[in-house]
Amino acid sequence: MGVTIYHNPRCSKSRQTLSLLEDKGVSLTVINYLETPPSEKELTEILVKMGKRPQDILRRKEAREEGIDLTADDAGLIKALVSHPRALERPIVVNGDKAAMGRPPESVLDIL
Repeated sequence: MGVTIYHNPRCSKSRQTLSLLEDKGVSLTVINYLETPPSEKELTEILVKMGKRPQDILRRKEAREEGIDLTADDAGLIKALVSHPRALERPIVVNGDKAAMGRPPESVLDIL
């Protein structure tokens, strides 16, 4: 299994991260997560690989706009992020049992 990027083509950090990985010659699967959001199971696995909680990958402004309860428990936030992927921080890069947020884009190089 290769490297996967959960990508939003309208986001500059996401585009920069994708370009960085392509420049490094990384074989990629690109998932436009707004069109194909991760499932609850996939998002839970990504969080474990990142060592993060749902609150850590939540875009607060978008979450409020989507009506997400910011005080919800982890399971509730995961369910909300799957239903409202616009509130998901981006990009997320997954490589095997590791995952990283592309903020800054160079931070994903640590998991290659």
